[in-house]
Amino acid sequence: LPTRKALLCCLFLIILLAAPIASQAQATPVPTLAPRQTNPTSMAACGLPATYAGFTDASTITTFNMTADCYFNTWAVQTNWPFLRFESGTFTINGNGHSIIGPSNGFAIIVGLPGADTTAVLNLNNVTIRNAGRANASSQAVLVQRGARLNGRNIIFRDNVGTSAITAYWRGKVYLEDVQFISNRKTFGSLNTGTAADALSGTETNAANTVMSITNAVFDGNTAVSSPFVLSNAGSTLILNGCIVDRNNQGTFIFTATSPSSVTTDNRSDAACLALTPTTPPKKKEKVPTAVPTSTPRPQIAATHVALQAATGATFGATFGLDSGVHFRQLDGAGIGIQSIIDAGYLEAFDVWGYVEQGVEVCFPQVGRVVFLDANTSPRAIVPLASTVVNGQTCVSINSPGSLVLLPN
Repeated sequence: LPTRKALLCCLFLIILLAAPIASQAQATPVPTLAPRQTNPTSMAACGLPATYAGFTDASTITTFNMTADCYFNTWAVQTNWPFLRFESGTFTINGNGHSIIGPSNGFAIIVGLPGADTTAVLNLNNVTIRNAGRANASSQAVLVQRGARLNGRNIIFRDNVGTSAITAYWRGKVYLEDVQFISNRKTFGSLNTGTAADALSGTETNAANTVMSITNAVFDGNTAVSSPFVLSNAGSTLILNGCIVDRNNQGTFIFTATSPSSVTTDNRSDAACLALTPTTPPKKKEKVPTAVPTSTPRPQIAATHVALQAATGATFGATFGLDSGVHFRQLDGAGIGIQSIIDAGYLEAFDVWGYVEQGVEVCFPQVGRVVFLDANTSPRAIVPLASTVVNGQTCVSINSPGSLVLLPN
């Protein structure tokens, strides 16, 4: 009996000791991977899905308006999963100046599918993509593949790691305008991949169908582990237009494959280009008839429409509101860049870029005639615009990026 009682006491103690441990384990479960969402209908507070999501042309949501930075941590996204994949259909992300941060163990965005051609299109406006990619694996912050297309305006790629900040691959097409590549690090991949941007042919027959087109860009402080190149054109088409600023980068600026490949450049290196990212906004130009036009610093992100309106007396409007991703900045003679326009005695000038396709109206505070300098051509085509005079203001409407210049009648 003593032995039996001792055994019962020991068993009772074991049960008592085990109970708190089981309770504690239930209170702090180990996090599990979030399931993949397909065409989600609700967004996180920042304006994008809360976790990994794929979108097709069946989605009821095609436009995303970010209201805050979106942060995606490492455990919520499986290795090699992108945060967002656009598989078919046309979508728009308006970043409104906010950031997509991470994931640090995978892709931020993939446009297209890995195994089949697609017609997916993503319009990406006014956003920073940072701290994405994997340090010791082949990943990009953004990958566009198999016939898909990315149209990007006013984007900053910053502090991303892996193979490249953005890659066009397998007939993918990337068209970027007013973009910055800042302190990205190539930590993995072949020696001929670009730290900032890649145009890679894959093994397709017609490599030229892969396109990387960049208009107005700053490449600053990008580095690589060995034999670095800032841009790579591995048998595809690379197009550089407008202001292309290369500074503080490690290694050769462009790698070009021997054949086939195509590189088209129309680079400007004047003072206006080199002043793309000053820390202070431009001051209002004084109207002195005998003054010689001088270079006015151009801001990294345009002054807000409120500040610009107060400084110049002009007014601005956009179909979906002035916070929808459209931007304005005042230009001086160097910013206009066309001597015949400067010699005509221009009265005022603004550059307009970003989400201009929605329809934008600019009203100058004086009466005159307006010409449009088309950003889609190089050199910029000079196009006279029809205008209306309202309360002493000259008003014009555009739906394409470029410069508006008011001239005397």
